Amino acid sequence: MGLSDVPEVSGSQIRGLAGYDALLVVSFGGPEGPDDVMPFLENVTAGRGVPRERLELVARHYLHRGGISPINQHNRDLIQVLQGELADQSVDLPIYFGNRNWHPFLSDAVEQMAADGVTRAIAWVTSAFSSYSGCRQYRENIAAACDAQVNPAAPEIHKLRVFYDHPLFIETLVDNVVASWRSLAAPVEKRRVIFTAHSIPLSMANSSDYVAQLEVAADLVAAGLADRIGLAKVPWDLVFQSRSGPPQMPWLEPDIVDHIDAISGGDAKAHTEAVVVLPLGFMSDHMEVMQDLDTDAAAAAARGGLEFARAPTAGHDPRIARMIVELIRERGGGERRALGSLEIKPDRCAVDCCPRPQRPPSSR
Repeated sequence: MGLSDVPEVSGSQIRGLAGYDALLVVSFGGPEGPDDVMPFLENVTAGRGVPRERLELVARHYLHRGGISPINQHNRDLIQVLQGELADQSVDLPIYFGNRNWHPFLSDAVEQMAADGVTRAIAWVTSAFSSYSGCRQYRENIAAACDAQVNPAAPEIHKLRVFYDHPLFIETLVDNVVASWRSLAAPVEKRRVIFTAHSIPLSMANSSDYVAQLEVAADLVAAGLADRIGLAKVPWDLVFQSRSGPPQMPWLEPDIVDHIDAISGGDAKAHTEAVVVLPLGFMSDHMEVMQDLDTDAAAAAARGGLEFARAPTAGHDPRIARMIVELIRERGGGERRALGSLEIKPDRCAVDCCPRPQRPPSSR
């Protein structure tokens, strides 16, 4: 039963929402101290054939910032905002938090849910786009965590759909891009927006809607920016970052740094003096955003003489909390809100959707 189906209650809380008695926030995880860094990276890359020297390079990036990734705190901040949103709507829905790769682990969250008597929960994953690593793998992680619970019985957990096309997600990003665009000094006609997302193997990209969804979201944000600043259109590019796989496996390109180098050194130089970079594929300003964009991409722009502004991610903007509540209602039969030309992703994915990518034999 959705919230809209429940009579108005005065002076008390409505228990649950859309038939669920708990909300599980699921994310990637990150180290919270120097001793966590290498074990965390080993968890992330287990079985993927990533060279040790690559792990050591990434570890140095973390250690340079105290060995702490901001991602866990960003999620805690969002949970606090979400708790306030639920309270404002008089909904009593306890929130649990579990990660794929580091504490608090998903398995620990599910164990606590079982101990607390949760029987039917809804999960929101901090990934807006479809792919094996961004959707199906999280479903597998949730199932594995539930299977590991024997006594007491694990709750039934459903995952909310991807939300790349939700109006509140797009609206939040438009506001962020507008603010960064207005911070630039270069002539308007000399600016462009660069949208970036995590690179994934081509085999993973080709078996999902990842790139198509990114293109739709980028186009929606660019159209929103153009409308706000009074232009017919805004030039934009979609690029990728944070590749971590073995060199023999093809991944999505171009890389953000390579792209900025090309803009500043090629024919496009005559038409571009400034760029706004929006990490479209990331929900929070965590370590990959800080290193790949705030450090590496910014340095590439400086080398090429380009003015550079990095727009914030959606983070814990209150509209994201409202979006999550809307998605839970949608799961219970409420209104489905989406923008763009792609079909809204179903709540229950097909058995063969977003399959695990096939790795070359030499990388296994």
